[in-house]
Formats: sequence, structure tokens, C-alpha cells
Amino acid sequence: MDLTTTYLGLKLRTPLVISASPLSEDVDNIRHMEDAGASAVVLYSLFEEQLRQDRLELNQNLQQGTESFAESLTYFPDAGEYHLGPEEYLKHIAAAKRATRIPIIASLNGSSVGGWTDYAKQIQQAGADALELNIYYIPTDPNLPGEIVEDTYLNILKAVKANVTIPVAVKCSPFFSNFANMARRLDEAGANGLVLFNRFYQPDIELESLEVKPNILLSTPMAARLPLRWIALLYGRVRASLAATSGIHRGTDALKMLLAGADVTMLCSALLRHGIPQIALIERDLKAWLEEHEYESIRQLKGSLSQKNCAEPAAFERAQYMKALTGYAIEHH
Repeated sequence: MDLTTTYLGLKLRTPLVISASPLSEDVDNIRHMEDAGASAVVLYSLFEEQLRQDRLELNQNLQQGTESFAESLTYFPDAGEYHLGPEEYLKHIAAAKRATRIPIIASLNGSSVGGWTDYAKQIQQAGADALELNIYYIPTDPNLPGEIVEDTYLNILKAVKANVTIPVAVKCSPFFSNFANMARRLDEAGANGLVLFNRFYQPDIELESLEVKPNILLSTPMAARLPLRWIALLYGRVRASLAATSGIHRGTDALKMLLAGADVTMLCSALLRHGIPQIALIERDLKAWLEEHEYESIRQLKGSLSQKNCAEPAAFERAQYMKALTGYAIEHH
């Protein structure tokens, strides 16, 4: 069974890639992921804020105004929770490369255009095989037009690409007025891959204490529906690799993404919930389905259920929407 795939120009043993999570802070964990079958690992993200100021200054700035605006406490992690600073992050990349034979993909998390993007060159020099750019940007100014938001994404990507020669993937939000157009613009601006999608952690309200608190939830298979839809729409329409993330817990979840057109499927919540050995179980289920349905390789099925050959995707989407609502009404009549 040929499970190989290509992502960001890197040939991988399987489409099972580990997305950025606290698990990758430990080199032993990365080694265990490789042993369990991971074909590549995206390291824990380094934040723009870490690169712009030291921990003490960062902590001081984050605390300003919190007496008046309680919700501001949830905007960033506490400074003490940044386990890997800039210098340590570079050393961690080098250590991970020495300890494993699989590609190591670094991750930068930012939201604005600035000098922090220069750090990408040091990431490349440390030995990273590729870089994932997690653009975590939540515009809240009602006077800020959409085109400026889109230009921010593109300018961050261009600034990073100007500093490195390794492949760069963009992990982005689905919240654009026309994500298909945004994907094309990122593709044209040089993105080697698109990771669909990052998840914005939405705060909750504690009723007894009347405080705003962070609310971090692990994904469920239901979360896969959104990236599944957009990968099916984009397959064959952009040159960039397509990575599916969020909601991939079983071999069947990965298979659906591959059928839609994904080059790789990224795992995070499944490992946080069930442990690193879950990688091997997902690969086993993936193989079993392929064998049962007489496939010989991932390439045979990739994109076979995408909308590449649909003349008018918007009309197809509309028809499927109507079909779903009509079918539900008949079924529950």
C-alpha cells in the first residue's frame, strides 16, 4: 500500500502530519510521534509578541488596562506560559532535527506586519524544513474595511517569503467575504501551502464570578466539515498544497479529507485526548479502508470527490443546500 504524499514539496511517508501543539515542546515526544507513524511535525508556535519584547516587558504591557477591561486578560497567554523563548525555539528546532528523520516544520504566530517576520530567516538557519505561518488576526474595528484585513495577511506572507527560501504554508481563517478569492491571492503571493483552518478561541463568561475566562475546547469530528468543504472547492484551483486541520480523529476523517483533495491531514486534538499512539491507529484504519476498497495508493483517490470538474461550483453548492433542507423535511415529516 503506497501511502506517500507530497506537501510543500516534501515527500512524506503518509498524509498524517502533527499540527502545532504543546506536545511538540518535548523532543522525546517528537521522537515518539515519529515512531508512532507521524510523517512530519509542526512545532509549537512562537508568538510575534515574544519576538517584539522580552517576557517582563510583555507581561507588563498585557496587564495594562486589565482593571478596566477584564476581557483583556484573555487576549494572550500569561507570559509565564511561554515555555520556549526565541533563542530556545531555535535550539529546539536543531534538537528536533538531530533526534528525528522526518521533516520538522516551524510555526510563527502573528497578526501584524513588522520586524518579527525577519526571525523567519533564523528559523531556516536553525534547520527547519518548512515554516507554517499562523496568522491569528481578529479585526474588531468597525471602521476597518475588509480589503485592509486581506492586505495584512498578504503583506505578512510577502515579508516572510522575502526572508526565506524554505517552503511557507499559511494557516488562515475562513472568515473572509470570499475565501476562494483570498486563497487564490495567497497562492499568487507565494504561499506554498494553505492550512485550513486555524481556530479562534472564543471566551466564555463565568456567571458566578462575573468574569470573562478563556475557553479552549478540543475539536470533535464535526469540526472537519468546514475544511472539508473548502478543500473540495479549492482542489485543482490553486497551486499551493492543501492541508486539512481540525476534526481529524479517525482514519475515516482523514480519508474524507483526502477524497476532497487534501495533500495532508493534521492531527492535534486526537493526540491530546487519546495520546501519541493514536497516530498508529489512524494509519491502521486508513490502510484497512484502502485495502477493502481496492486502492493501491493515496494518489488514486485524492481529489476524486472534489468540485474540480463542476462547471459552476456556486450553483452546485446552492443545489446541495436545497437538497439537504428538502431531505431533512421529508425525513422528519
